[in-house]
Amino acid sequence: MVRRLGVLDLTLITIGAVIGSGIFRTPAIVAARAHSGWLITSCWVLGGLIALIGACIYAELAARRPLDGGAYAYLREAFGPLVAFLLPWQLLLLSYTGSTALSAVLFADYALPLTGLHWDPRIVAVGAIVFVTLVNVLGVRQGSVLQNLLVALKVLGIGAVIVAGVAIAHPGAFSGPHLASFHSPLALLTAIGIAMLPVLFSYNNFQSTAFVTGETRNPVLTVPRGLIAGVLAIIAIYVLASYAYLHVLGADGLAASKTPAADVMRAAFGPFGATIVAAAVAISTLGFLSTAVLLAPRVYFQMADDGLFFKHMAWISPRTKVPVVAIALHGAIAAIYASTGSYELILNWIAAWIWLFSALAAVSIFVFRKRDAGARTRFMVPLHPWSTLLFIGVIMAIFVASFAQYPIDTSIGALVNIAGIIFYLIWNRRRAAVAA
Repeated sequence: MVRRLGVLDLTLITIGAVIGSGIFRTPAIVAARAHSGWLITSCWVLGGLIALIGACIYAELAARRPLDGGAYAYLREAFGPLVAFLLPWQLLLLSYTGSTALSAVLFADYALPLTGLHWDPRIVAVGAIVFVTLVNVLGVRQGSVLQNLLVALKVLGIGAVIVAGVAIAHPGAFSGPHLASFHSPLALLTAIGIAMLPVLFSYNNFQSTAFVTGETRNPVLTVPRGLIAGVLAIIAIYVLASYAYLHVLGADGLAASKTPAADVMRAAFGPFGATIVAAAVAISTLGFLSTAVLLAPRVYFQMADDGLFFKHMAWISPRTKVPVVAIALHGAIAAIYASTGSYELILNWIAAWIWLFSALAAVSIFVFRKRDAGARTRFMVPLHPWSTLLFIGVIMAIFVASFAQYPIDTSIGALVNIAGIIFYLIWNRRRAAVAA
């Protein structure tokens, strides 16, 4: 593959990988759990700090091991091929293909009313996946240009909501520190804990930026800079958007709203404002879809290039210099999910396991620092080991909370990983027999 991506590309890829449609809905869930304006805003700031620590962890990993495949390569080098194999296995079968399908369906739901067409939403969703897949098959530059354009439009759309909420719409009652509503410190900590779950899920997926290390110019410097710049931009966007919602709706109004962005824009511009939001959500979901199709196939390619999956997945087109088969397979599975509707529970199935792999990647820093015998690198995690341990602790708390809240769905995700272990053992035995 050809190294064509720079810092700006990776910054926009990070933003595109994290910001989907959640910022248009999740703040209402956080408000319903935290109740007070200051506490709601504090949760978004705290979540941003945790995400920033995670970005610093992945930045050091990329600087120490600028390997193709990102987290897959870090896990392979730290814990061996079996643990590494399970990451792309569940990305391909559930998490990234399912997220791609969900984004495509959300795009269809918001885009169709804007056009006035009465097509089957499933056809539009599949068509969006096919379009983005074809663009990415043409080359990494074409895929990144589309992704960058959609991210820029996405940020402009969210920026319009922020400006409308802060400067144009009539302000509501931004509730202050109503500590009296929390009967004890334990009640306050409980409110913070349950509010942080949707916040941290909204900040997730910045880890995917390292998947394109093999197509990045000077990755030792570029990946850390793009990752951290992207996460800092996301923190600013999320905190400002949450404040804009609170400024217009107040904590109680935000908690009661199912479409806070539309409510803010309606307050600023009337019915036309809701149309603007619909367009912003459609662009945002299409942007996430584009980023997913750009990033995930790079991990499948690396897995196959290591001999852990069918060799055709590692085929690079001599003309476009991208893993065409891996991209096409990702698009095909996502299109199947989008056309059948079977994707709806996928995020619950796999969410806890995605976080677990992030915790394992963070643990690998301890492994690499020990192996490197104290050698410094271009970027190192500030306040390590305490900051790294904090990140791992938060991730494990999310894993436990997800399992407690969705025990059946999380168990299905576990079954997928067990199937991956069985596949890996059979594959390795077959490969050993062929070699003998």
